[in-house]
Amino acid sequence: MQEHVDLTGWLAAWHAGDRAAGERLFARVYRELRGMASALLGSGASTLQPTALVNEALIKLIGADAGFQCRAHFFGAAARAMRQVLVDSARARQADKRGNGVRPEPLESALDVASADGSELLALDEALTQLEALDAQAARIVELRYFAGLSLEESAAALGLHPSSAYREWQHARAWLRRRLAP
Repeated sequence: MQEHVDLTGWLAAWHAGDRAAGERLFARVYRELRGMASALLGSGASTLQPTALVNEALIKLIGADAGFQCRAHFFGAAARAMRQVLVDSARARQADKRGNGVRPEPLESALDVASADGSELLALDEALTQLEALDAQAARIVELRYFAGLSLEESAAALGLHPSSAYREWQHARAWLRRRLAP
């Protein structure tokens, strides 16, 4: 519990301009973020390495100048930043491949491993953007679970939900994504 208190205090101090608190914060969370990135990239879904993904995400977080209220808010923002980095990378790869007659493979099941060429990741991102317009909370749960690797309980805590409510949102989001991403 002390770690959660320290991180929340360091987040507040960093937001207030304390560079040393920011350095302590990033030193503490870097390993956890890298573990999340390793799990996300373990399938070879990107040409990015976990370290590069974390570094790019941290650059986005530092540039965002967001006032993170707590540890969960910070990791939620980190999940969104990792999603953005992966989608940007997949879009760049897709732009290089246009015109080669490559057909994207269908997404086997919602939230399974993204394909190596990034087409499934781009389809997932587009579907998540549409889901966010309909149900922002469901989209956030997907981001936290898929991109940050948080458990259902951790996702519920990050969003201030009861675990049973988070479970219902997760089931709803998965079903919606399966229908949306079906071939």
